[in-house]
Formats: sequence, C-alpha cells, structure tokens
Amino acid sequence: MTPPKVPAADATLRLLTFLASRRSPVAAVRLAEELDLPRSRTYDLLATLVEHGYVMHLGEERLYGLGPAAHELSGAYLRQEPLARIGRRVIEAMVDEIGESGHLAVLHGRDVLYVVEERARNRPSLVTDVGVRLSAHLTASGRAILAELPPAQLRALFGHQGDFTSRTEAPGPETPRALRELLAGVRADGIAHESGAVTDELGSVAAVVRDHTGWPAAAVALTFVEARVDDELRERLDAAVRLAADEITRRLLGRRSGHPSTEPSALQ
Repeated sequence: MTPPKVPAADATLRLLTFLASRRSPVAAVRLAEELDLPRSRTYDLLATLVEHGYVMHLGEERLYGLGPAAHELSGAYLRQEPLARIGRRVIEAMVDEIGESGHLAVLHGRDVLYVVEERARNRPSLVTDVGVRLSAHLTASGRAILAELPPAQLRALFGHQGDFTSRTEAPGPETPRALRELLAGVRADGIAHESGAVTDELGSVAAVVRDHTGWPAAAVALTFVEARVDDELRERLDAAVRLAADEITRRLLGRRSGHPSTEPSALQ
C-alpha cells in the first residue's frame, strides 16, 4: 500500500531540492513555475523556510538560496552516516565476491555524493572516494537514482542545456531529452550503465536503493576496467549490484525494485 502523500511536506522538500541543485539563488517566480506551485503558496513556504534558516532571502536582488540550517543538516547527515553504516558491510561482501571496486552513493543536488567506497585488490585507483561529488548524469549511480525521480524533480535538476557537464570525450547525455531517453532504458532494465564518462577505459553498473516509501535513497555500483569484462562477467556485475541494492533496501525497511535478482549469497 502506497503511503499517503503530505502535500505541504512534498512541496517543501521539492523546493529545497531545487534550490540545492542551483549554482546561484533564484527568484520565487521561477521556483513556482519550475515546481508547478501557486505563487502565493510558494511565497508562504519560502517565508517559513527563511524563518527557520533553511532558506536565505536576498532582498535587494529578490532572490532565494539555501540558508545555513540546510548546510548544517547536510553536515549532520555526513556526521551520522546512517546509510553508510547500513550499507558498508553489504558493499564489502559484494566486492569480496565479485573482485571489482564497489560504492554506495546518494543524490546531492545535481551530483552524487559517495558515502561508501570499497576498493578491490589489484584494481586501479578511482576518483569515487568517500565525500567526492560527481555530476549525477555522468555516473551509473546517478543515473540509477535519477531514473526513479518524479518528472518534475528531474526537470528541476536537469531541465536546461547548461545543467550538463562532461569529464571525458565519451558520449553522454547532453540535453534534457537525451537524458530522459537514457533514463527510460534504465527504468526498463533496472540497471544503470556508464562507459568511460567518468574515467577513460573504466565502466560502471549500478542499481537503486529504496527507502520505506519507495523513494530512491541511494545507489550501489561496481566499477571495472572495460577491456577485462566479457558478457558473462557483465551479467554477474548486473546481478551483484541488484542483489546488494535489494539487501540494503531490505535493511532500510524499503520496498524492493521488483526486478529479479540472484540467489542470496555472501551479501546476506
């Protein structure tokens, strides 16, 4: 049974998520338009968030941005590491079984933030260390999470050409339409892939972790040298991240993805 949605809470969280995705403060009118909210309600929400310090109002410019309380909340999450505590042993078991480096990442604005990083023995160094942020549309972890977001939130994060960046010469989504088409495939497969978009010659696969409401809370990923991976190993990698994501979802009391997974093994 789907939990009932609380409209005020939903609107407030979407508003904060949109502000977190922007590189600079924005006008209230744009917030209302992007989030499809009545202007009066948008101003009421902003006033309450300003009062509690989660939003700052730049009066002379008539713009709004995240306030100090929002940054403190982000810092508190990193200090407590509840998701990392739950997921670390699952990631370690997955890496031991598969022999490739694994990660657990969460969405942070338009980026993914890595909260668990487990390096496999005799595998190359990676940029995805704990605390590192990378643009979500380039990473397998980010694509796994973005594929499960509501359309309005995806538009808020990646609705304009300027929202897209690149790290390598590997092709990746460069427009909102291209990203939507890529994510449609991710939703159909239940697995996200990335090939050379983060680091040349390296690829990744990822699966989404859900919380008790079914929300995409994080993603589990494995990264590997593309030249070493054949079709059989690719299937094992896909199955491993799906199984690990389902196990972390279970430990979060979340709803599973509904995609078939392999039999439980060392990840249990």
